[in-house]
Amino acid sequence: MGGTMTEKILSSKLGRDVEAGEHVVVNVDLVYAHDGTAPLAIDVLEGLGFDSVSGNVVFTIDHAAPAPHAEAAALHIQMRAFASRHGIKIFDVGNGISHQVIPEAGLVRPGMVVLGADSHTVTLGAYGAFATGVGSTDAAIAMARGRIWLRVPETMAITVEGKLEDGVMAKDVILEIIGRLGSDGANYKAVEFLGSVVEEMSVDSRAVLSNMSVEMGAKVGLVPADGVTLRWLRERGVEAEPLQPDPHADYRDEIVFNAREIQPNVALPGNLDNVRPVEEMEGVDVNEVFIGSCSGGRFEDFLQAARVLRGNRVKKGVRCIAAPASKEVYMTLIESGILAELTEAGCVIGPPTCGPCIGAHMGVLGPEEVVVSTSTRNFPGRMGHPSSQIYLASPVTAAATAVRGQLTDPRRLLS
Repeated sequence: MGGTMTEKILSSKLGRDVEAGEHVVVNVDLVYAHDGTAPLAIDVLEGLGFDSVSGNVVFTIDHAAPAPHAEAAALHIQMRAFASRHGIKIFDVGNGISHQVIPEAGLVRPGMVVLGADSHTVTLGAYGAFATGVGSTDAAIAMARGRIWLRVPETMAITVEGKLEDGVMAKDVILEIIGRLGSDGANYKAVEFLGSVVEEMSVDSRAVLSNMSVEMGAKVGLVPADGVTLRWLRERGVEAEPLQPDPHADYRDEIVFNAREIQPNVALPGNLDNVRPVEEMEGVDVNEVFIGSCSGGRFEDFLQAARVLRGNRVKKGVRCIAAPASKEVYMTLIESGILAELTEAGCVIGPPTCGPCIGAHMGVLGPEEVVVSTSTRNFPGRMGHPSSQIYLASPVTAAATAVRGQLTDPRRLLS
């Protein structure tokens, strides 16, 4: 039997073949943390008496950024001071969301082992890295020692074949997968996304698949590193080798999806695996639309949203907030004219930040308010008041909803 991508990466790190279920200690190529987790990691490091960090450590200030209150500002000060003392690279306020900024900066390549003190670190699997989220304590120890203890996960192959209909985005694909498998359908498994649809996706779209793999319990969510990946990295000064699973890799599960059966989807409030086609849920009135986050704030996301908003306007009484995932995305939107189009259509443009996604600031929901969001989670209270309701959808569905003021199948406007 051949090796999966996960097994090949970990075997390369250890210099021997590994098997699923085996417990190993591996060297880590990169550890990062943000303003929601880095202060806790700093407290652990200082509490245990570590006076240095080992290897490649990065901080980002992206969650409560710009600081919405004095307490957040104090944590930012703590991070800047610690980073200065220990020579840690820090992406400060305005640079964007860690999972987008770090690959853009050329800090990730296929075959790396990456730890992040955030569950959506799995996003970096789109670039062929074994990237997984850990708690602040584990991240702190990895920062100090440069190693991590883990169990080699079994691998699940998810293959998507065919051709997606216009108006169906990567977000719809991953919601379809989560809806079928459930929120625990890939617990502690390595998920590898394969098939003709994935091969034809841009890096922006692939990142959505990897990003939300954790929402079904995955340890990592990997996409083969092919010519598409290598070109994207090369544009950022990174030369890398392709990384693919072996032809006869030993998968624990193999599941195939027909792209033509995937429609624009929406995850209903409270449970991310409660997924329905948007056309079945049309007519739900909304107060807010959010286009952004580490799942829906890349250039491609706004490009598709602009297709709907071009020549239309956000309905009166609806707030439509657009927050690019990084400064690079923000600048590209300016240069392309898309930012002006979004503004003219009635969107409120925010800085590169996680803010609205986690209910930190800039779009916090009030009692009973309803939002259609391109973000990652829809738990009660995630984006504001506990009685508010979060529907998760693709950027093009979000844009159509902003125009109509009700949950809307985007194909109605695209046609």
